[in-house]
Amino acid sequence: MTSSTEEFEEHILDVDVTEEMESSFLEYAYSVIYSRALPDARDGLKPVQRRILFSMDDMGIDPSKAHVKCARVVGQVMGVLHPHGDGAIYDALVRMAQPWAVRLPLVDGHGNFGSLDAGPAAMRYTECRMAHPAVAMTAGLDEDVVDFRPNYDGKDTEPEVLPAAFPNLLVNGAAGIAVGMATNIAPHNLVEVVAALKALLTNREIDLDSLMRHLPGPDFPGGGRIIGLDGIREAYETGRGSFKVRARTRIEQVSPRRRGIVVTELPYMIGPEKIIEQIKKAVDAKKLTGIADVKDLTDLTNGTRLVIEVKNGINPEALLEQLHRNTKLEDTFAINAVALVDGQPRTMPLKEMLEVYLDHRIQVTIRRTEHRLGKAEDRLHLVRGLLVAIADIDDVIAIVRTSENASEARERLMAAFDLDEIQANHILDMQLRRLTRYSTLELNAEADDLASRIASLQEVLDDPAVLNRLVASELDDVAARFGDARRTVLLANDGAVRATGPLEVPDDPCWVLLSSSGRAARTDSRAPIPTAGPRSDHDVLVATLPTSARAEFGVVTNTGRLVRARAIELPTVPLTATAPNLMGGTDIRELWPLESGERVVGLTSLDPAGPGLALGTRRGVVKRVNPEVLGKDSWDVIRLDDGDEVVGAVELRSPGLAFVTTDAQLLHYPADVVRPQGRSGGGVAGIKLNAGAEVLFFGGVDPEQDLVVTVAGMADDLFGQAVGGVKVTPLSEYPSKGRATGGVRCQRFLKGESVLRLAGVGALVTAADAHGRPVELPPVNLRRDGSGEATAGMIAALGGRQTPEMEGWGS
Repeated sequence: MTSSTEEFEEHILDVDVTEEMESSFLEYAYSVIYSRALPDARDGLKPVQRRILFSMDDMGIDPSKAHVKCARVVGQVMGVLHPHGDGAIYDALVRMAQPWAVRLPLVDGHGNFGSLDAGPAAMRYTECRMAHPAVAMTAGLDEDVVDFRPNYDGKDTEPEVLPAAFPNLLVNGAAGIAVGMATNIAPHNLVEVVAALKALLTNREIDLDSLMRHLPGPDFPGGGRIIGLDGIREAYETGRGSFKVRARTRIEQVSPRRRGIVVTELPYMIGPEKIIEQIKKAVDAKKLTGIADVKDLTDLTNGTRLVIEVKNGINPEALLEQLHRNTKLEDTFAINAVALVDGQPRTMPLKEMLEVYLDHRIQVTIRRTEHRLGKAEDRLHLVRGLLVAIADIDDVIAIVRTSENASEARERLMAAFDLDEIQANHILDMQLRRLTRYSTLELNAEADDLASRIASLQEVLDDPAVLNRLVASELDDVAARFGDARRTVLLANDGAVRATGPLEVPDDPCWVLLSSSGRAARTDSRAPIPTAGPRSDHDVLVATLPTSARAEFGVVTNTGRLVRARAIELPTVPLTATAPNLMGGTDIRELWPLESGERVVGLTSLDPAGPGLALGTRRGVVKRVNPEVLGKDSWDVIRLDDGDEVVGAVELRSPGLAFVTTDAQLLHYPADVVRPQGRSGGGVAGIKLNAGAEVLFFGGVDPEQDLVVTVAGMADDLFGQAVGGVKVTPLSEYPSKGRATGGVRCQRFLKGESVLRLAGVGALVTAADAHGRPVELPPVNLRRDGSGEATAGMIAALGGRQTPEMEGWGS
């Protein structure tokens, strides 16, 4: 008897550690490459993705059904097909549902499926079902179009590849890390990929340049701009290449005082929160300057909107270049097109990827056609047997009734009507009442239809041209159903616009402009504007000021208050061929702190060495203000009596001053006859007013070249509805008189006219209606007290040159 020690003696097998490690690692690497990380080049799916779609199709969770819990789908996939963790399965399901991750989502998700900056909710909270493109990916699985293999425990089967009605590998791209290799394929536009497939189907020898005419480059779900096409061509030619993807941005006036960089599209898989974090780190590290604030205004309605506010005095274009260098607003996408072909990983150029898919789709079409042909032939065979039986239905019934058993009945039917065993069994298996309901006409019609269908299917198998047309037609149908316009803009290397100027806005000369509708802006230069062409894009200019971009200036209001302002805070409008477009200006109430009823009547520089300021009030008071700048945001420049207000404020850049009153009296005299006063002064008498009259216009004038434009009407006319006569007369026709006198008449009222509603004096006066549209003025009338003429439009505002330096400004 052996001892217990001998009975349980250990058997130790010595192995070479090197060989064991090599063997185990190769098995692990093969498993990761083949079964987990790399997509199949035919359907563009990794095993877990394919198993998710197959399980959802097998469970009947199609777009016509209600959503089901994601946990239910994950459990089905894990329990039957994918022996790995539920986390990996759920991650794959979520990615196929995220419209920012794939160009054509295959899963229709319901619930919180995350964002570019946040993960999804747990699978017990979210729901899903197949998206319509996923139905196209699985269509035909019941028609023997692909091979099936046993699942991991051999108790069920799964498809080796999906039929894939569209080239998912290129359309949705792929990303994965295996052992010793990785894949990264960019998404593309379905319509463009189908066009390239059809071109390859027509000409198998087509070159890459011809293919790229149909498929010029990737098309990311989030849009953006691809900078540089050389990297795309290299990737399409070799399977490896890289290119830059840049966010879509524009410079806007994001607040009344600030311009900003508005980001509406980001590079692939980059979220707004990541950009904000990178900006903050770069600002803390002193790599970025000039940013006032960053706001993420992204929502489900308007999409991506990241607003980067720029500090005043900073060039937004130059700042944008710094952002491209220091953040992911410009990113690099590296294509490494590795996929499984016949179970082996292969780096694939564009043409090979298209060929592999096309060959797969042709094979699917052939197998489907063969399956349908077999079904049609089998049915036609049965129909022909039924036709024979119905022709002698009484004999068939008699044979069946007199037979001892089914075998005898089958033998007698085969012998009596020349049927084969399949046809005889079909007749015997049918219920008698069904057999009697068949009509010869219906069966003959079905036989003819089957024969026609068989001929069509056989033609597909026999003629490669017909097969190709069928494949192309199905691709066209998929493109029409699921395709959309390109989202990503492709730019050549020289298409990238880069700012070359300094980061800070230089203190260049400019004009500050004020329009009759109360909008303010500054120009991008101080060049004069040609007078040719109508100004049809904004209302007239009522005040202009020569200054520089970083200078301060004063805003004078009707209450006699001067408000300190900065030119750099105004939106910039370009000098066009005809006029500055003040539609880009900002409402003055958003720029400066005005009280209720307070309005801007003029602009002035704050240079102590400047020409000084002249003001005129509604009650005929005039005042010259000594240049004086206080350390305040605002201060009074005239003391007004109760009920009085300032109607005009101009810098003394013209030799004379002029008043126009509502009773058509005009007075002008040299500016130096008015003695300057300090801020607290109340001014002196400027014009003697008749009873009931008020000052309508006050401004600086040049008697040698200015024109006087007056518009008459009734005292109770509505604003902008001045229907009276309009008169244009040279100011030189009116004699200069002394200060505080009554002036001379500048327009004779016609019947129905009682007051002047509008007046303007300048080298070139322009008119606009209540909608800002230009109104053509009548020709010059040399009669200083003549009557006005009618105009085509109703004038609501007059404006013109405010300083001698603005020669050339016009309508």
